[in-house]
Amino acid sequence: MLVDVRDNTAYNYGNIPGSVNIPLAELEDRIEGFRGKKVLVYCKRGEASALAVEKLKEEGIDADHLEEGYMGWLMSEIDEKEDGEAKPTAEDIELSLRKKFHKSIFCKFTKAVREYELVKPGDSICVCISGGKDSMLMAKCFQELKRHNKFEFEVKFLIMDPGYSPENRKLIEKNAERLGIPAVYYESDIFDSVFNVQKSPCYLCARMRRGHLYSKAKEMGCNKIALGHHYDDVIETILMGMLYGAQVQTMMPKLHSTNFEGMELIRPLYYVREDDIKAWRDYNGLHFIQCACKFTDTCSSCDSDGQSQSSRLEVKKLIREMKKTNQYVESNIFNSVTNVNLSTVIAYKQHGVMHNFLDDYDNATDVSED
Repeated sequence: MLVDVRDNTAYNYGNIPGSVNIPLAELEDRIEGFRGKKVLVYCKRGEASALAVEKLKEEGIDADHLEEGYMGWLMSEIDEKEDGEAKPTAEDIELSLRKKFHKSIFCKFTKAVREYELVKPGDSICVCISGGKDSMLMAKCFQELKRHNKFEFEVKFLIMDPGYSPENRKLIEKNAERLGIPAVYYESDIFDSVFNVQKSPCYLCARMRRGHLYSKAKEMGCNKIALGHHYDDVIETILMGMLYGAQVQTMMPKLHSTNFEGMELIRPLYYVREDDIKAWRDYNGLHFIQCACKFTDTCSSCDSDGQSQSSRLEVKKLIREMKKTNQYVESNIFNSVTNVNLSTVIAYKQHGVMHNFLDDYDNATDVSED
């Protein structure tokens, strides 16, 4: 029995075929299911799985673990395929985007580009690649968009290394090569800079990475940076803002930079569903990193915006549960921030100024709810 003890988010991002996901915290409650079986446990790098084996052996379970974890397996998988095993080429992967995933991914990519005017004539766009499935797919979509070239714009690909471990760096390089992405690599020491920060290190890391990306992109002659946030990120952010931040806000499809004059941030995967990205990844036999942070094992403490991954995981589960009784819950959450009725809002903030419904209440003619 092959058991992955990472959290559900990490497991869904990539796992060893044939494994089952039982997070470490749930292991003791599942003991009876292990009896009479040889159990092989793995985590990201072999640390959490060692603890899991201790627990299982105390219960008399025949258990062992992968000492180098999922990352070790992944590295060996890459090496084996390099030794001659057939795998999809960049051309095959591009063809899948034009055929099998044209409607579910590329059409939604171009819809966001068109509706939110993310790409304009004369733009020079820096596609920022973290090494994960979302940013790698975004890079391929931009290459496909450039192939059609309905108007002149420029695309450049940037991979910033904030201090990746050697295996993460190797995996990113191999994936970029396999996908045919001519990326520029930029070295920084962000991970080392936040290593000793006690309060919100992930938030600080995310802020620093964003600043470095803007700076490098501007140096490269670009006026926009493109990030790989998708539809699910958007609706989760809306709920997280309400439930944990006591505010109604969303992840915008594009933003002007406040610190880098003339620069913009765009999110062209705004309409693309995460399940479709996973389907594209699995169809092409691709493996990506979930989080490149070298200081955590399961990386359950952070995500791409420095927000609490545990909070985001709770919101994912909440949406999944609500969908069981309301199939439109996801689109309703998304559309809620496009159908805001200010006449029914107690207060709102615009450009840093707070407005209250009482400001014009006595001068307004309201429609009664009676």
